[in-house]
Amino acid sequence: MISGSAAVAAAASVTLLSACGRDDADDKPLTFWNFYSPAPQQDPNLVAQSQWFEEVIEKWNDENARKVTPVFMTGDQMNQRMPVAFASGDGPDIFLISPGDYLRYANGGVLTDLAPYMEPEAIDDFLPQALATRRDGEAIYGLPMEQEPLALFYDPDLLESAGVSEGDLPGDWDQLLELGAELSTGTTTGLVLDVDPGYYQNFTFYPWLWQTGGDVVDPKTQRPVFDSDGPRAALDLFGRAIANGATPRTRPANGDIVSAFTSGFAAFWQTGVWDVMNLRQNAPDKRFGVMPLPAPSGAETVTCLGGWAWCVNARGTDPEAAARFTVSALGSMDEDSIAHMAAWNSPDVKGNMPARSSVDAVLEARDAYAGEHYTTFRDVILPTGRAEPRFPPVVYKAVSDALQAVQLAGAKPEEQAATAQKSLESYLETYRGGTLL
Repeated sequence: MISGSAAVAAAASVTLLSACGRDDADDKPLTFWNFYSPAPQQDPNLVAQSQWFEEVIEKWNDENARKVTPVFMTGDQMNQRMPVAFASGDGPDIFLISPGDYLRYANGGVLTDLAPYMEPEAIDDFLPQALATRRDGEAIYGLPMEQEPLALFYDPDLLESAGVSEGDLPGDWDQLLELGAELSTGTTTGLVLDVDPGYYQNFTFYPWLWQTGGDVVDPKTQRPVFDSDGPRAALDLFGRAIANGATPRTRPANGDIVSAFTSGFAAFWQTGVWDVMNLRQNAPDKRFGVMPLPAPSGAETVTCLGGWAWCVNARGTDPEAAARFTVSALGSMDEDSIAHMAAWNSPDVKGNMPARSSVDAVLEARDAYAGEHYTTFRDVILPTGRAEPRFPPVVYKAVSDALQAVQLAGAKPEEQAATAQKSLESYLETYRGGTLL
């Protein structure tokens, strides 16, 4: 049984999030844990993103008594340190989370509802699919700063050298695997899919699963539906990609698409919109293409929409000030706020798809989507998007284990789907917390 009630979720909070709040001395700054600022190196891309955060924070600090201090750490460091920090009552006041980590903190009762600090017009300004995974009824427990759809990137130079024109791009799964296997010769990889277990690999797997009409959990009934034809077919796709030689067991160029494309090491690569700017800035003379993820024959393409959100610690130093800061930066109808969000999602800073209609309008007016790659993402791929699920760790792990077993150990998809289904059923029988979207 699943309840969307915040009260039930709080009652079911795990012990690592049960510590009390901290001292709220008036002069104590709010800590903002993030992996953007201050920039740890001088890569122009990272510097621009760090400066964006610095400008938001400086503007707030100039106008408010309660200051904000950014604390930089890598994504891995945040994953390791945040649960420990919250358990000791010393969690950050503001922090970044993806949908995959949302329920860990929402069910722990440590997230501040930001809706009371927002104008109704601003709430409505957020695109529904961007805000859905951070909501519980009317309550809003995180504000997304972006949307990050997945696509298939390709190297037209490599394809042309192999006698493949852009008019012959794969139109379905079978064509993709067949072409990927043909192109996998010597040091060249035909198709790069993620092979490392983790939330990111699951994120890249969901679109292929959804294209079959299948799912992990039925959105309406909130019951697991993994032991069915769709999930089995998606698992089989990842298994066949390895088995037929289209996809390697380790990603080429140590997972760096720029090095892989500039060296002719990869033909097709599943990744997200963020790599458009990555390639443009770090390999400005390299041609590349972007296309929707091919679907099974006769099916419609679907992508997954990731992206980071700012959340506020309800047991922090000053949750009200932290909420006002977060809303002023990401969720206000103030023109400066909208313009600053447009700058973040523009090709000059992060180059993602916006999470708000007003921001999208500003970017369109500035011709930010004029380039062919951003036009493809915005007009072709983004409309097919579905929000990344906010599955708790047990649900994520059941899917990850099945995917790894089929992809890298040669296990049978039907057996792994059944095993995952049993694990999901057992967990959800006693689960009490936010809905699994």
